[in-house]
Amino acid sequence: MSVIEAEPVATTDLVDLSVLELGRMMRSGDLSPVVLTQTCLDRIARYDGRLNSFITVCAETALAQAKTAARELAEGIDRGPFHGIPFALKDNVDTAGVLSSSHSRIFVDRFPTESATVASKLEAAGGILIGKTATFEFAIGGPSWDLPWPPARNPWNRDYLPGGSSSGSGAAVGARFVPAAIGTDTGGSVRWPAAMCGITGLKPTYGRISRRGVHPNTYSLDHCGPMTRTAEDCAIMLGACAGYDPRDPGSIDEPVPDYLAALTGSIKGLRIGLVRHWYEADATDEVVAAVDAAVAVLRDLGAIVEPVTLDPLRDYVDAKTTISIAELFSVHEKDMRTRPQDFGKLLRSRVMAGGLVRAEDYVQAMRWRAELASRMMAHFGRFDLFVTAGWLAPADPADPEGVDFFKKRQLVTMPFSLTGMPALNVPCGFSAGGLPLSLQFGGRPFDEATVLRAGDAYQRATDWHLATPDLA
Repeated sequence: MSVIEAEPVATTDLVDLSVLELGRMMRSGDLSPVVLTQTCLDRIARYDGRLNSFITVCAETALAQAKTAARELAEGIDRGPFHGIPFALKDNVDTAGVLSSSHSRIFVDRFPTESATVASKLEAAGGILIGKTATFEFAIGGPSWDLPWPPARNPWNRDYLPGGSSSGSGAAVGARFVPAAIGTDTGGSVRWPAAMCGITGLKPTYGRISRRGVHPNTYSLDHCGPMTRTAEDCAIMLGACAGYDPRDPGSIDEPVPDYLAALTGSIKGLRIGLVRHWYEADATDEVVAAVDAAVAVLRDLGAIVEPVTLDPLRDYVDAKTTISIAELFSVHEKDMRTRPQDFGKLLRSRVMAGGLVRAEDYVQAMRWRAELASRMMAHFGRFDLFVTAGWLAPADPADPEGVDFFKKRQLVTMPFSLTGMPALNVPCGFSAGGLPLSLQFGGRPFDEATVLRAGDAYQRATDWHLATPDLA
């Protein structure tokens, strides 16, 4: 039987398989990329009306790409482990001929003529674009109920939010609509929805993945990152889209290693600094207990885990916020002055303050950022990694009148965003209400391999990442 004609295993099983498992089945002829793609499309059609994770579904072109992938694999053309894998893109990532709205009325009819580098790389690796996912407006203004598309909901309980700003990408992977998605992360926007949706999310080192063709949030802090079920799948997706891009001024010409080969399954002897003071006081009791239990697993696996004290979360948050609102205002200033009514209320309130930031405030915040990064880097003489909570609470209710999350609690994802260091969130438990909880690893610049190795070892020893929400 040819790859194109291959019959699938039961489609309810397909959605629970990893990128690596799906790839093996396609190469053995037990699964067609066409069947896998149709399974994803059918699941989206059946359930996404309740979750709003997608803004655009590219059914026709996805099936055409799947047929091409099936033909290539049948002919022995193998583009790598991402070949034939359906994926989604956050809607602030440009796609040629496909709506790229950034979830904003400003871009309600924007169809770029050129795709972002990250989109082109994934398609060149044989990936199949299923569609574009919901986000906070321009990756900052949300969750908002006054935009052309509703905010995404949490697949574990639609009465709750999936985090943000890569909300649709997190919900789509969490709901098993796609095995992989791209998000963007400026202060935690890959890792927060990963934490809320029970999936794995990686913010690579600043400059590791090109942002050309990604609508900016904060030029000096923006990252793209993979969102998948497992650290192993993040390694595959990162390998497919990482690399230097001379058309992105923030891209860094650093060799891309074989991330998959780095996943040895062992972390024996790995030196890990436990940043407990970032979560012990501000996190919910359930988060503290889950993260402490996860740390015990790391010790059982042979890692040397010792406490470390870094700068307070508030220092990172304040420096990042000052930088971010100034750069945000510079991005949106023209439209803010000429058509402010076309933005959502939340975006207006978060961006307009940037017009009041003085140049000296911005420069001092950038100097503070360098100092905080330098002080964090100094600890890598003693440690290979840091570990802390992935988020400080379970998901928030989907309440249009709810408290702005920026005012609710400290953002434990912010330090690794400000310093540009790689960070990975993996599931580590559930709240009493059945909502996911998360663990976060942070590493040296361009050492995603060690960060992924730790997350993979933890997932081999636990099964939190295997849980699937009941969408029915």
